Amino acid sequence: MHHFRYVGNQLHADGVDLATIAGLHGTPTYVYSEQTIADNYRRLAASLADLDLKICYAMKANSTLAVLRHFANLGAAFDLVSGGELRRVVAAGGAPGESVFAGVGKSEAEIRFALETGVYGFHVESEPELARIDRLAGQLGKKAPIAIRINPDVDAHTHAKITTGKSENKFGIPLKAAAAAYAAAAKYPHVELKGVQMHIGSQLTKVGPFVEAVQKVLPFVEELKKLYGIRYFSVGGGIGIVYQDALASGDAAWWDAKPEGERPLTPEAYGAALKPLLAPLGLKILLEPGRFLVGNAGVLVSRIEYVKRGQGKNFFILDAAMNDLVRPAMYEAYHEIVPVARDTTRAALAADIVGPVCESGDCFAKDRTLQEVREGELVAFMSAGAYGYTMASRYNTRPMPAEVLVSGARFELVNAREAYENMFAGEKIPGFLKS
Repeated sequence: MHHFRYVGNQLHADGVDLATIAGLHGTPTYVYSEQTIADNYRRLAASLADLDLKICYAMKANSTLAVLRHFANLGAAFDLVSGGELRRVVAAGGAPGESVFAGVGKSEAEIRFALETGVYGFHVESEPELARIDRLAGQLGKKAPIAIRINPDVDAHTHAKITTGKSENKFGIPLKAAAAAYAAAAKYPHVELKGVQMHIGSQLTKVGPFVEAVQKVLPFVEELKKLYGIRYFSVGGGIGIVYQDALASGDAAWWDAKPEGERPLTPEAYGAALKPLLAPLGLKILLEPGRFLVGNAGVLVSRIEYVKRGQGKNFFILDAAMNDLVRPAMYEAYHEIVPVARDTTRAALAADIVGPVCESGDCFAKDRTLQEVREGELVAFMSAGAYGYTMASRYNTRPMPAEVLVSGARFELVNAREAYENMFAGEKIPGFLKS
């Protein structure tokens, strides 16, 4: 559920008309709901109440400083995948000492910085990485806390580009090789075996794969606790969100009307299935959700530049492009697109909804039916709070979009639209090219 809804015929974020934000800050602009983020976080935490739980927000989904500070205020730690993300946590006032550092290709500089900063744990994905962490920890006179990422070879039944728990994926160490990996790790003098980790993929809409993966790994986790005294088990993230009917899903009645077999996964169903499995372990449980916490908490507001009527094909050409929201081009992903000003008297029109970038792939939707919109009017891409701004680029020398955070009736620009002069401020023309 979320806090985007029509008030009269104007789409609002919390208590703020999106047209007001667009009028002040232009388009394309990402708008995030502070209350939706808080609701998602608290529901997930409540679903696993009574466990020794720490939610480590997977900040690759949305790493805007204001969003990170909001999570820190809620009590979250962070799941990091780069040295840059660790620096963002520090800048936002987060807690590195409660956060975990994941990723298959940690550089020496990143590991050294994480050791100096003092992260809660490194999630190790290979034997060479383990050796590197041990060597660098020794050089710094430290003992590196580590957990090895186990690949349980479980099919998450999600998009091929976001599955991570199968044997052919690049992530983690196969479960059948994990015992040997921990035995080898125990011999390194500068590492501490602190936990074990797994993550099977993203945008999972059924609880079954989570249960299967946990059940498959549980005996090994119990053995690690006996042998090495590990203190935590990270079960990763991956809870999916609603993309189809995203606007309607903000209403609790929409969920109640869904038959049990068609209802998207909720945090309550997730917790009810996993808590009985995890509670007997007596270990700290880490969750690393990203999309679930922020995905439906954000929209991308865009303006119609042109309505182009072709021979048997119509086009709504927007000022947002694939550089602002790449998911449809990269993953064939669906985003519901709705008018900011609703007019039920207008006819519906089927059109391709496209951006201005010089690529045929710059297409958000084909033959999508929308009310007949006009030049200068606004539309909103729903469920755009995750992997929107963080995956944006400057392709076609287009500036990065603005970001706004809404809280009740208040809103504030938290990331200004990029100025053109800043886009190439770090570049220079070499002397040998100057006449």
